[in-house]
Amino acid sequence: MKSPFLPTLAFSLAALACGSALAAPPVKMSGGMLVDSAGMTLYTFDNDAAGSGKSACNGPCAANWPPVMADAGAQPEGDMTLVTRDDGTKQWAYQGKPVYRYKSDTKPGDATGDNFRNVWHAVKP
Repeated sequence: MKSPFLPTLAFSLAALACGSALAAPPVKMSGGMLVDSAGMTLYTFDNDAAGSGKSACNGPCAANWPPVMADAGAQPEGDMTLVTRDDGTKQWAYQGKPVYRYKSDTKPGDATGDNFRNVWHAVKP
């Protein structure tokens, strides 16, 4: 005997699988700051213009301040949007400003890049 619910269950599971493929922003709040899924502090850069859709931190800058990259299927959600990097890849942005990690932060909760050279700031929503 076939269950009339089997096709519905299969569709629901497929939809759930597809939903998880659309990568949600990998961020959360911790200690009053925005952090990535590993608990590492996220930063914005004063040289990035909010809403420009671009990052001003490329090349050597991005080696020190790695951008928070977005998966191909990522979609904007709330205050988290996407910008296009010079190489065409996508990066997460908070309120239109690209977000980055700092290479010198070594463990979750570190915020050693906050106010670095007065142009890098931990995101404190």
